[in-house]
Amino acid sequence: MITLTNAAVKHVRQFLSKRGKGEGIRVGVKTSGCSGMAYTLEFVDSIDENDHVFENDGIKVFVDAKSLVYLDGTQLDYVREGLQEGFKFDNPNAKNTCGCGESFNV
Repeated sequence: MITLTNAAVKHVRQFLSKRGKGEGIRVGVKTSGCSGMAYTLEFVDSIDENDHVFENDGIKVFVDAKSLVYLDGTQLDYVREGLQEGFKFDNPNAKNTCGCGESFNV
């Protein structure tokens, strides 16, 4: 299961509204970064029938089966820290993360 905080729900809802279309967001992983895997995040305009779908306060989160193994239990938040803002992944499966916070390994 993938969950969104209230801040993440609000942010995604605003972006989908500005876009004027979209089914939700797709969260995944790819091989990259200094720790081995990096998170991916994109808008979903067409649904893949093989995706797992989780809904949080009306916002749909789509995850492919391969990525779900690494992301199950993750909470996605939207945070502002000083002049920086963006999505933050709280992934209970991550054993290590890189110093920049962009990649992880399990």
